[in-house]
Amino acid sequence: MKIRKAEKKDIKGIMCLLRQVLEIHAEIRPDIFIGGTSKYTETELSEILTDESRPIYAALSDDGSVCGYAFCVLEDIKGENAVYPHKSLYIDDLCVDSRYRGKHIGKEIFDFVKCEAKKYGCKDITLAVWEGNDKAYAFYKKMGMAERKRIMELEL
Repeated sequence: MKIRKAEKKDIKGIMCLLRQVLEIHAEIRPDIFIGGTSKYTETELSEILTDESRPIYAALSDDGSVCGYAFCVLEDIKGENAVYPHKSLYIDDLCVDSRYRGKHIGKEIFDFVKCEAKKYGCKDITLAVWEGNDKAYAFYKKMGMAERKRIMELEL
C-alpha cells in the first residue's frame, strides 16, 4: 500500500468512498444527511485537489486503486486576545473502503497525516465525529486523540 497526495486520476475511487461515508452518516442522522448522495461532486472534488490549503491524501492498494483517503484543511489560527496564534490540521473526512477495513489502513493514513501536519508546522490535529459513529470515535481514541470540546444541539 502507498499513501500520497490525491491526484485527478483518483477522483472516481474517492467518489466511491465519499458515498460510503455518506451512507454511514445518513444511517446515523437521516434528518440531516441524504442517502444515495455524496458530500462533493466530481467538479468540486477536482477544484479541492488544486487548493493547497485543503490537501487530500489517498491510500492506494497494491493494484493502484484508492482504498482510503483523508480530506484535510490547513488552518492558520491568527490568534485573538485569549488564543495563541498557531497552525492546525483539521481532518474533515477519513475513510477506508469497506472491503479493506480491519487491515490497519486507517492507522496508516492517520500516521501519514500526522507526519504531514508536523511538516506543515502544525501544533495539533483536530476533527469532529458525529454522535452515534461509535466505530470512528473508538478509532480516533485509539489513535491518541482526546475530546477538546463538544458541540450540542437542541432539535426544534
